[in-house]
Amino acid sequence: MKNQLKKILEKILFILARAILKKYQPKVIGITGSIGKSSAKEAVYAVLKDNFRVRTNIKNYNNEIGLPLTIIGEKSPGADFWGWAKVFGRALSLIFKTDSKYPEILILEMGSDRAGDLKHLTDLAPADIGIVTNVSPVHLESFKTLEKIAKEKSTLVTRLKPGGWGLLNGDSEKVYEMKNVVKGRFLVYGFKPDAQIKALESDLSYRGDKISGLSFKLSYNGAVVPVFLPDVLADHLVYAAMAAAGVGIILEMNLLQIAEALHNFVPPKGRMHLLDGVKGSKIIDDTYNASPEATVAAVGTLAKVESNGRKIAVLGDMLELGDYEKKGHQAVGEAVAKAGIELLVVVGDRAKMIANAAISNGYAGEVKFFLNSIEAGDYLLNAVKAGDLILVKGSQGMRMERVSKALLAEPERVGELLVRQDDDWLNR
Repeated sequence: MKNQLKKILEKILFILARAILKKYQPKVIGITGSIGKSSAKEAVYAVLKDNFRVRTNIKNYNNEIGLPLTIIGEKSPGADFWGWAKVFGRALSLIFKTDSKYPEILILEMGSDRAGDLKHLTDLAPADIGIVTNVSPVHLESFKTLEKIAKEKSTLVTRLKPGGWGLLNGDSEKVYEMKNVVKGRFLVYGFKPDAQIKALESDLSYRGDKISGLSFKLSYNGAVVPVFLPDVLADHLVYAAMAAAGVGIILEMNLLQIAEALHNFVPPKGRMHLLDGVKGSKIIDDTYNASPEATVAAVGTLAKVESNGRKIAVLGDMLELGDYEKKGHQAVGEAVAKAGIELLVVVGDRAKMIANAAISNGYAGEVKFFLNSIEAGDYLLNAVKAGDLILVKGSQGMRMERVSKALLAEPERVGELLVRQDDDWLNR
């Protein structure tokens, strides 16, 4: 009965949102990929917000219910009947009246946990510009193979509106191959020399002994401009900036405008944020979610960032990897062995494979194992020392933000700094 009601709700929302899109005709920028969707969404928003009326998904509103709610401009009322009546009333008002302030551009993150999800979302909101950030082994329990993931993600750019553009991450092999199936024009972004939109000379910037952000040079069509991303640590967040630059280029912004706008890019919570920790430590909070590729990249950033104390990696299970589970965790362990980490804290049974692979690849540091993130946080609260740099990462289901919460120098700011601090999550 509950599933039936959900299906009815999805159908009603689809019809209302489709009618709104038909009336207002906003440009749709769709964003999909195994990793990097939310960061790309925020970077695109930063580039466009001062030049257009723009709306983007809040929270994780990227599915059959969240996407229509974004189009309508309302939050989910959960199980509140009268709250849903208000949502429907707002939608009907948009359809039968005219809102002169309705967005010119909708930036829509589109998630996909199983085959066919993106067909539904692109039936609702085909994109004028479709960004594919990455294809990597995520949700393999559902998709089974990387090729099936790639086929699902390619749906966004094979179903573009007439005259549409695809923006493809050329450093992700499966995404780069989508240039052969894009329905329309395309631009390729990446660090590789053959990308049309390139990032050059990416490096961390310091003010004294403190990181001030990351700088790189943005190159397109023979022009090069410097870009500075305040408080950004990781090279993989440069991909979000490049995707956003691609959107700006397609919408005829110049590179200087784009570079200035990217100065305001703030990655979403839980994506490589550097936070003040207890006892003068620093936390690299990357707790939103985890895949092998993203975790290897995060470990690489930990290795790269200068520290006056120990480097500590706190890594939880990576879930939904299917047959890639063992190989994925081992790949992270191999990265840990090369990263100059003094203390490895693993959380969950699967994460033991990270520790074992690290040791077998020459890791000689200390290893601690905990069943859950609360136990790990309690241990680290006593173990950390001044100057320690602590990476915290794991799949969403491991709730690794609890480790970061235990270590925050300003616990009163937990809702501002960390993911999943709303009542919906805290009461689970």
